Amino acid sequence: MDAHRSTYTEAQLRNADIVMAPERLGAMHQTRISFVRTMIRKMAKQDWKITKHQWQLCPRGFGHVVYKLETPNHVYHLVVFCDEIADEERNDRVIAEKWDVTFALVYGEVDVTLLEQLRANVPLQEAGRNPNNVLVLARANKSVRVFEHIVGHLAKGEQPTSQELAEVGYILRTTAVYGNGKFGIADFKILENNPDFNQSFSAQMCAVYILREFSLDWVHYLAKQQGGEQAVNLHRGLQRYLGVGNATGLGMAPYLINHPSIVDQWMTTRETALASVLESKTDSNKSSELQALIQKGILHLKQVITINETQQKLNATAVDDLTHFNASIDALIAQYQTWSELVNHSQQMSLEAQEVLISCLMEIYPDLVDDYQDLMNCNETLSLPNGKKIQDLLAVLEKNYRWAITTDFTQPENNYWFWYRSQDKEEPRLGIRGQEPGEERELPLDIGRQAYRLYHALLQHAPELSLAEFLVRQPQFRAISRRVWTLGHKAMGDIQMNVLHQSSLPMHLLRCKLAVFGATKFDPRSDRWVRVTFFQGAPLLDEIHDQTQQDNWIFPLLPSEPLVNESLIEEKIATDDLSSPSAQSADQQHGGKSL
Repeated sequence: MDAHRSTYTEAQLRNADIVMAPERLGAMHQTRISFVRTMIRKMAKQDWKITKHQWQLCPRGFGHVVYKLETPNHVYHLVVFCDEIADEERNDRVIAEKWDVTFALVYGEVDVTLLEQLRANVPLQEAGRNPNNVLVLARANKSVRVFEHIVGHLAKGEQPTSQELAEVGYILRTTAVYGNGKFGIADFKILENNPDFNQSFSAQMCAVYILREFSLDWVHYLAKQQGGEQAVNLHRGLQRYLGVGNATGLGMAPYLINHPSIVDQWMTTRETALASVLESKTDSNKSSELQALIQKGILHLKQVITINETQQKLNATAVDDLTHFNASIDALIAQYQTWSELVNHSQQMSLEAQEVLISCLMEIYPDLVDDYQDLMNCNETLSLPNGKKIQDLLAVLEKNYRWAITTDFTQPENNYWFWYRSQDKEEPRLGIRGQEPGEERELPLDIGRQAYRLYHALLQHAPELSLAEFLVRQPQFRAISRRVWTLGHKAMGDIQMNVLHQSSLPMHLLRCKLAVFGATKFDPRSDRWVRVTFFQGAPLLDEIHDQTQQDNWIFPLLPSEPLVNESLIEEKIATDDLSSPSAQSADQQHGGKSL
């Protein structure tokens, strides 16, 4: 890690004013070092094995299922509970109390006693209490339309309508995936020295990937229950196309604001990996591969179905920009000596199109990019060294926080919103200052305003005054001073966004984090929450070691209709595959699926 860190200062990174602008963060796409991609590569490289361990579902599909995960280091189990709920109880918001599916990733063995404890608590989610060998606690709801469409068609021996699947892209949609010590489960400190899940969010990503496999097993099982011998499996191309949906709201935005060092680490690592590509000489031998990936990105954006008119326009503009750009790739490669020059040329395109190009360039250089995948963790300590003077902190503010100190926070539009947490469900919300109740409970997410106030307070004192003395006199500035000093000395620093401004879009923050995770198919449902898909296009469990599938799923595409029609010759579901609701274990009943 130290060797790579030294390259942070050697590599020519894009300017933080460009990278950390909210509009660009809100246009990010998955890359090779997004968490879903690195998780799949790790599973393949280390030969992780996943098998069905228990399948205790009734003929209607309710009960529990346990998957066993074996790594070279440890054994884990994903315990999934499927419960019958009424349609009116199916709610994606945090206020929901019932879900179609709840699940937990557990370290170690799951005996009868632990299973009973999980059965009593996991379906309760926040209201339950779990032991600290539970690494991940989560829940999901069905896309009822897709679920019933798939099961109904497969039961009749037919393949579902591909366009019906394209409109959603998943069978199950998670509404929360908890880690890091909430509700009694394992704290991240427990995982710091765990070689399997020592990278941030890796346990959560693994749990969601196994859930994706369960969603496919579930519809196959129900199709067999309904259709018997005439039931067929879902075409493998369509299985691969379906991921796990996710509904993410305002709760994710405070995370990015409250963990600035993590955001800086994510973006600095990404930009350093990118810089190693951009500094490389353009290569005509890479032209066809780059063109193919850009074309795949174009088709992906065309296939994204969103109800959001703004996103529709952004996608359409990106398609036009990329189409024209792709037609001139050969000429551009001949014209420019480095990929950096070519990327500079692309600045005439929309941000969405520019970020597609960035992801494609990183994709064609795995030898340069993949080394950075394990550098996403960091020390979050915010500090202010001894012996510093007011002039030292002013210099940092004037260099790296101009976006904040040049904002006029005396203007109402710059203080329009306030963030607070609802009392009933601890749900982050936005209120209009002076018009809506809750302002007295405002959360300190106003980093721009705090930096602005700090700057003007510092100006009231002599530049030579020590910061220690200033903070003794005005202790309310201690936290923001530590943040400004720490982030002001990092490569990317703070997100350059005034979250209080009337026109600010929390969606930009949500998109940034979801892209780092590796989400695709961004579908904003408003300016405050978005639906995305994880592991869409990812290899299935038995394809992990297939190089043609293992790292070929950026910008997932719906299989072509001729391919889907060929599924008429799909094999029947094996008669002993999940047909018995009393199945006990993969080893005893049908051998399960392994990587």
